[in-house]
Amino acid sequence: MRPDECYRLQWEEITWANGRNGSLLVTHGKTAAARRVLPMSPRVRSTLQRRWEGAGKPAAGWVWPAPTANGHIDHSSLKKQHAKAFRSANTIGKKNNLEPIRPFVLYSFRHTFLTRLGQSGCDAWTLARIAGHSSIAISSRYVHPSEDTVLAAISRLDGHNSGYTAESLKFPPKSEGVEIAEAKEENWCARRDSNSRPIAPEAIALSI
Repeated sequence: MRPDECYRLQWEEITWANGRNGSLLVTHGKTAAARRVLPMSPRVRSTLQRRWEGAGKPAAGWVWPAPTANGHIDHSSLKKQHAKAFRSANTIGKKNNLEPIRPFVLYSFRHTFLTRLGQSGCDAWTLARIAGHSSIAISSRYVHPSEDTVLAAISRLDGHNSGYTAESLKFPPKSEGVEIAEAKEENWCARRDSNSRPIAPEAIALSI
């Protein structure tokens, strides 16, 4: 999901009983393809269910409420909290002689997820459906089939009944009638060639 899609998520858009682990409905997005239903993974369901139960199991409302103008967390407020978390973590890490955490933007989580999804063997069409891409060209950037993936795709055709066998590909033996017809054809071609090319006078003189 895109960050803005997460910010706008509401409890009424989450279904706990749909599919294996439930699903969530994305109603807002940049394009029509962004409006989609996504199945939840066990980890996502566990996180959202704990938050739902902690909020008193509401039937509606924002999943990530905040004291903002729109009532839910937004990019500007989360960006400030994100930067503050970096400062706090690096301060603690410095006291314990730990390497500092390199800053990154929240959108990197989406890119990382889609990259790993592509590396796992997910095809571009399925990835586009999950990511909400409007063009398959965008999804293909995350899909880079390895040699093993290509070999696995080819091996799926092993045992496929194409209607041909080794015996059916052998040419049947020629019958006597076919051989006679071919012989006549060769003789006719030979006569035609000899009749179509006049013999040069020099060749006649050399043959005497």
